[in-house]
Amino acid sequence: MKTPESVLKKEATQKKLAEAAAAAAKAAEEKAKADAAKFESNSKKYDEEYAAAQKEAVENRRKAKKEGGFYVPAEPKLALVIRIRGTIGVSPKAKKVMQLFRLRQLHNATFVKLNEATIRMLRLIEPYVTYGYPSLETVKKLIYKRGFGKIRKQRIPIASNEVIQDALGASTGIECTADLINEIYTVGPNFKKVNNFLWPFKLSNPTGGFSNKTKLLHFLEGGESGARGEEINKLIKRMI
Repeated sequence: MKTPESVLKKEATQKKLAEAAAAAAKAAEEKAKADAAKFESNSKKYDEEYAAAQKEAVENRRKAKKEGGFYVPAEPKLALVIRIRGTIGVSPKAKKVMQLFRLRQLHNATFVKLNEATIRMLRLIEPYVTYGYPSLETVKKLIYKRGFGKIRKQRIPIASNEVIQDALGASTGIECTADLINEIYTVGPNFKKVNNFLWPFKLSNPTGGFSNKTKLLHFLEGGESGARGEEINKLIKRMI
């Protein structure tokens, strides 16, 4: 009995679909392997660059000390800002600045590129925030433990490199977590786009709580608000 032509066509179509699916699966697997190797290579390269920069800074300090001088490091380019007060008593100008920095909720934290304009803005909101210079370790911890991306206005966890690759790869070449961390920490050319991709970090109340938070005391006066330099890293450890 001859097989109907419609059945033969259906079988041929199914075969083509199966072959296409198999080819797509193989291509995806090969791409995943290539990406994994590339991302590992990028991560290793960045680690070498960080180590070299740290070594150079140590050598410069030793050289300056030996010569009886002082080593003045480069001005920090990156700040981490944390909102520590609510909305009561916030002036319209300060409220606007906190909106620009995306600090809409208590214990929100965002990265800020430091320049003359942003430093003035930070000083304006000092009674309501605390900020300082995040270490590489702090940047990594925030992104790995509290990192969410903004994709089509949705808050998406950065659970895999695909999230970063899909959102930033085509426009910036940033395809993995190591790329993203490096762009933020070094304040690279795509900092603004990458920082806008990152959803504001939602931190917990610090272990042991804040001291004198309601008294509007500056950090240097024994309070919690305002600039705290590298001490921000100790605070972040208590809030992650």
